This record gives sequence, structure tokens and C-alpha cells, in this order.
Amino acid sequence: MKSCWMVLLLASATFAADKPNVVLLYADDLGYGDVSCYGSKTIATPHIDKLAAEGLRFTDGHCAAATCTPSRFAMLTGQYAFRQKGTGVLPGDAQLIIPPGRATLASVFKGAGYQTGVVGKWHLGLGDGALDWNGAIQPGPLEIGFDHCFIMAATGDRVPCVFVKDHQIVGLDPADPIQVSYKQPFPGEPTGKANPELLRMHPSHGHDMAVLNGISRIGYMKGGKAALWKDEDMADTFTAQAVKFIEASKDKPFFLYFAAHDPHVPRVPHPRFVGKSGMGPRGDVILQFDDSVGTLLATLDRLGLKNNTLVLLSSDNGPVVDDGYQDEAVQKLGAHKPAGPLRGGKYSAFEGGTRVPFIVRWPSRVKPGVSSALVCQVDFPASFAALTAQPAPAAAVDSQNILPALLGEDLNGRTELVEQGGPVSLRQGNWKFIPANAGVARNKGTNSETGNAAVPQLYDLSKDLGESQNLAKTQPDQAQSMAAALEKAHLGAGK
Repeated sequence: MKSCWMVLLLASATFAADKPNVVLLYADDLGYGDVSCYGSKTIATPHIDKLAAEGLRFTDGHCAAATCTPSRFAMLTGQYAFRQKGTGVLPGDAQLIIPPGRATLASVFKGAGYQTGVVGKWHLGLGDGALDWNGAIQPGPLEIGFDHCFIMAATGDRVPCVFVKDHQIVGLDPADPIQVSYKQPFPGEPTGKANPELLRMHPSHGHDMAVLNGISRIGYMKGGKAALWKDEDMADTFTAQAVKFIEASKDKPFFLYFAAHDPHVPRVPHPRFVGKSGMGPRGDVILQFDDSVGTLLATLDRLGLKNNTLVLLSSDNGPVVDDGYQDEAVQKLGAHKPAGPLRGGKYSAFEGGTRVPFIVRWPSRVKPGVSSALVCQVDFPASFAALTAQPAPAAAVDSQNILPALLGEDLNGRTELVEQGGPVSLRQGNWKFIPANAGVARNKGTNSETGNAAVPQLYDLSKDLGESQNLAKTQPDQAQSMAAALEKAHLGAGK
């Protein structure tokens, strides 16, 4: 009998080692230089720093696109977003852009017996057309591999300003139904443009439609007063829901996609963070995100899950300072460089658009350190399929198995990566190529660089990380070779 118990214990230990819990901590608009373990001298992020000290910090880790919706689409599907129409930055009333039943990162884990949950920002659409927000909200996350969800439909600056749990709006009063429109205002409802006296945070560009919680948004909304979120409490609400999911799932393998809203606009920190950064609301909500990270890591510690949980922290795109509100982000930036040594940021083809914080911690498997391997979030479906001993999803045509790099066993990672910024660009090793593009060089609203130029651009990142010296004329063979490779990768589909 004793030997039988020993066999069962050994089998259980092997099962646990083969199937670690996976927690993906995903910031929104967090730049490469926005955290102290990546060089920030202005903002201290102790919880993220601790995660990096205990794990593997990547210096060449990328999201798949320089804006939110395409980046998240690529991460979940393993397919570059530019291959599918309708994957640009979505309005809050968009329909689901990942077809129900399609293999995703979540369904990979679910296929391996994991409990799967998403908490936070969604921004991939809900429903299949003209959605009635007062009824069952589907299809959504539950139809593409998640067992549980507690989400916002899009972003904090877009209506509807309510939370969705599984298929229902949280706290909705049937006597006060919600109406949402991105075409025209509702008669009698205030807007930021017409009623600036109602605002406690004023727009700098756009964002002058529905007024909710003293902040004007993108889009129009009526009703649902009992269900409206309070911006100041959003981070705490999402964090509490994530803790609840971990506690409920602790007895078998689980995958949690924690998609924080911070530091996306509108930046409305909880009172306990107001003024703490000295950089205004943008700095304060970065501290707030770090606090959420600390709470979730402490939860893993408390439940004895730390050693066999792979925690991955990253961001959906690079940073932006003025993204639509007068929140002192520009005035109080000081010496802080949100993209660190990189050029560009959100909306940009330069490295600052997609090179983001990227940290992996798995105490029982990954040795702490720093890796310069080229890795990308588009590879999560294939890599985590390999981790759970499954074939990569057939539809994940751009996803490569970079698991050895994520675990610190491969120092190189990808040999080639397409980056979707303003124009689509290409990395090959330390070479970066951006094709000639007739678009504007600078985004008028955000005053950020797009990467567009009338001539091709070629940079040697090993010597010029800030992409200041265009070598396309002096290295014409390299430029032409990469132009051909980019056209092939852009037009084709495959690994």
C-alpha cells in the first residue's frame, strides 16, 4: 500500500511539473523605459523589478503591433493582424473579430486541461453584429477558449463604460437599459464638446463625446447608470477578480490572462496613488499597475503556487504621453523617457512601438538573468502548445515555437520578425528595415513619430539602438534583401 501511495505522489509531482500554471500580466501602453528594471530613474516599480530579479528579463522582447487591438489579436491567435481585415483599433461596439471555435492561446491551454480566465481589457469585439447590451453578450471570450471572463468591452476612453462578466453586464438594472452608439449622440445626454463644465478631465484631442464620471469618452452612451464603472476603482476591481480566479483554480493547472488598463487613458489613479510619482496621472497609474502585479504575485506566494507558476509580464504596445486628455503627462514628464533608449512609441514603426518590457519567471525551471533573444508575443500559441505537449494550432500561421528562448535555453530566439507599426517593418538579427511610405511622419494628435518616410530606412541596432543613422544608401544590398524578405513575409502566411 505504501509503495502504491509513493507511485501516486510521484505521478502527481510529474503532472504538476509538466503543467505549470501560467499567468500573463499584460499592461496597456507601458513603454520599455517606464519601469525601473529597464532603466527608469524616475519611476520605481519594485514589484516588477522583483519579478525580473527572480526571472529572465528580455531586452529584445516584442508585442506584434504598435497598437492595442492588432497586438492582442496576434498574441491570442498566432497570426499577424495585418493578414485579416477589420483588426485595426476597434470601437467599443465592434463585433468579435476572432471567429468562435478558432484555436487561440486560451484554447491551447484548455485543450491541455487548464482552467482559463481573462480579466481586464478585452478590445477584440463582442457579439456577432448588432449587439443588445441588455441581453446575453456573446460570442465573446467564452466562445474562443476562456472558461471565465471579467472584462471591459474596449478601453477606458470608449463606451460602454461597464464591466462584462461571462455573458452579462455586471450590475445592470433592467429598468435602465443601456444604449450605445458610435454614430450620433442621444438627445438630452451631455457630451464633452457641448458641456465642458461637467468635466474634471478635459480632452486634448478627440474624446469629447459621452460624459461619464466627469470624463468625456469616444462614442455615445445612455442608461445603465447602476452598472457604470468608477475609473478610480478599476485597477482594484480587476485585481480582485484576478485574485478570485487564482483562488478558485488553485487545485489544478490554470491560465490567467490579466489585461490591465494601466497606463492607458483616461489615467485616473486610485486616491492612494495620486501624486505619488511626481509625474502626474500617467506616472501614478504606472505605480498602480506595479501594485496590481505585487498583489497577484503575493497571491501566488500565499497559496504556495510560486514555484510551479510561469509568470510572464509584458505590454500590448509602446508608450504614448498625450493620448487624448489634458492630464499633465507632457508637462510633468521631466527627464523620464517612456521608451528608454528606443526611438518611437505607440503608433510607430520604430523599435519603441513594439519593443516592450518582457519578463518570464518560473522558479522551478527558469534561471534568473537577462536575455537578448529576439522574442515576440505572436509566438505564444505555438510555444505554449509545445509546453503542454500539443501540436501548434494550424491557424496560428505566424506563431513559432520559441519556448527554449522563453525558458532561457536558447540565446537567439527568432531570426526574423515582422513588426506592425505605422508601416510594416522587418527585423533580421540586429538589422531593422522600414520600407518607404508616403504617410505622415508624425501623428498630429499625439505628436509621436510614425516611422513613415519617403525613402527606405535601414538601421544596425547593434550600433544604433536609437535608429538615428539610416544606412539604406550605404548598405543597398542589405536594404534590398530585406525589402524582398519583408514583401515575402507580408504577403505570405506561414512559419
